[in-house]
Amino acid sequence: MISESDHWLGVEVRHFAALQAIAAEGSFRRAAARLGYTQSAVSQQIATLERIMGERLIVRPGGPRAISLTEAGELVLRHADAVLARIHAAQADLAALAAGTGGPLRVGTYQSVGRSILPLLMRRFMDDWPQLEIRLTESTSDEELVPLVESGELDLAFGVLPLPPGPFEGVELMCDPYVLVVPADSPLAAGAPSLAEIVQFPLIGFRLCRSMTQVESYMSARGITLSFMFRSEDNGTVQGLVAAGMGVALVPRLTIQPSDPRIAVVGVDEEIPPRRIAMVWHRDRYRSAASQAFVATAQSVCEDLVGGGGFVALSSSA
Repeated sequence: MISESDHWLGVEVRHFAALQAIAAEGSFRRAAARLGYTQSAVSQQIATLERIMGERLIVRPGGPRAISLTEAGELVLRHADAVLARIHAAQADLAALAAGTGGPLRVGTYQSVGRSILPLLMRRFMDDWPQLEIRLTESTSDEELVPLVESGELDLAFGVLPLPPGPFEGVELMCDPYVLVVPADSPLAAGAPSLAEIVQFPLIGFRLCRSMTQVESYMSARGITLSFMFRSEDNGTVQGLVAAGMGVALVPRLTIQPSDPRIAVVGVDEEIPPRRIAMVWHRDRYRSAASQAFVATAQSVCEDLVGGGGFVALSSSA
């Protein structure tokens, strides 16, 4: 006798791929083009999936309106995304295994790490692995990189702790304290202003990301609401606006270029919990010797930077 759970054994990867494509494209026709199937084939796959699940997954309004997922469809899609991500990761693992140690190492990085940590890390690592190809994927923040680790598109990525939910492991590399960036002639340049003093000045910051959310949550817990005059995704733009006298910025230390004579970098009289920079990988994926060596070199470089005074860590002043 076939149990209800046994029916689920009929679910195939292509059924999940069809659901994912429809959710992304909003139509059977575009989903079919994305997958390289006929439209009728996609319709059949969704019909089969709905029959197996015993639930309607797609709302078909008819006419030019985009189709959408039902509540059950959204639930199944979350599982489909995870299954397909694991398959893509398996493909990446097999490709890496076939390539051996000479295969590329794919690393995700973001602005502040790319300027401050990566150059020294790359030089030191390539001394030991001169034949290894490293492919860098750059982003404005780690939030765009970590999903690429899950899907197998990246072997490693710089991230920020705590890690988001998912099949991730990581190692903390260094703490990046928050400092105040002010115009060189600002009265705040004397050092260590209070949080209450800081918010009396126009604020410049990054667009909503984990580092800004951390600062705003910390301030909110102390009854201080931040109101930003300008926001940007670019570190240089934030620093440039401060240098032009447009306001002050409370940002992680690694995001700034301290040698700029137009600005002053000072601490505050209350230590905001620092940004914790980490290296992240997929906990269930094969880790090559090169990948493990890259992580170890990153740890060594960051230890040297912090211990040698290259960067200020867990300090109330810069």
